[in-house]
Amino acid sequence: MSQATLSHKRPLGLTILITAFIVVWVILAAFPFFWTVWGSFKVEPDFFSRESWWNAIFGVYTQRQNDGSAFTGSGYYGAWVTREFWRAVGNTAIVTVSVTVISLTLGTLGGYALARSGQRYAFWILILALVFRAMPHITLVSGYLLPFFQLNIWGVLPTSIIVLVAINQPFTLWMLHSFFLSIPKDLDESAMVDGCSRFEAFRRVIIPVMWPGVVTTGLFSFLLAYNDFAVTSMLLSADNQTMVPKISSFLGSVQEQGNVMFAVAAVVSATVPLFILVLFFQRQIVSGLTAGAVKG
Repeated sequence: MSQATLSHKRPLGLTILITAFIVVWVILAAFPFFWTVWGSFKVEPDFFSRESWWNAIFGVYTQRQNDGSAFTGSGYYGAWVTREFWRAVGNTAIVTVSVTVISLTLGTLGGYALARSGQRYAFWILILALVFRAMPHITLVSGYLLPFFQLNIWGVLPTSIIVLVAINQPFTLWMLHSFFLSIPKDLDESAMVDGCSRFEAFRRVIIPVMWPGVVTTGLFSFLLAYNDFAVTSMLLSADNQTMVPKISSFLGSVQEQGNVMFAVAAVVSATVPLFILVLFFQRQIVSGLTAGAVKG
């Protein structure tokens, strides 16, 4: 039965209810982000006003401080220029790209080997990876601290890359293993009959087929490194901070007063690229998730 037939048989009241629910859900889900974007162009007395929330809309104090203008870019200037948020952006790019590339390289090779292996040890390797993935991140960080201090490599970007790859690798191994299982072994065998080696069959035949799965897994790996706080805040020095710990430093501490509007502007700056990334790869993500759910 087609979707058009189902829509004709659906009661009008139910259709209105479903539409209203979707609209309300979208508004509630999107409101925090758009409100934060709006507030990032205000001054702190407006955005966090205790007098009236209308101040955040009309920018009463913002107009007083900016010659009648209800918007200001002082939060972005303070974050990017005064507090050098651009350094944290560069560090985040290095960490996330490195973690994604290393995790995907090891994950595709390992996942393919385990999916095509008929040995029983492949199952136990996957179980061990699952147990390792279930461990709290702070456990792994504490385990790496002593050797990093002894080797005098604490505080630099490679330390966080090593730990994030260790945390992420079991996930990529399981994810890509499931994708490889959905691809028939006949493709490998046909390529090898035509003269390809095992690796050539993997590179020229299997990878193009499961490319959406690689993109989906890569996006999750990217998000893990991009949004990480526990690992990067403990393993990186103040000069090598990534975006999330840097945003936290804008809020200050008990001993030091921060500037919350720098943090608001930095949050918007860090979130916008994620929206663009997901919109750009949305087809591959959907295809990858669907392919991983169906075994060929």
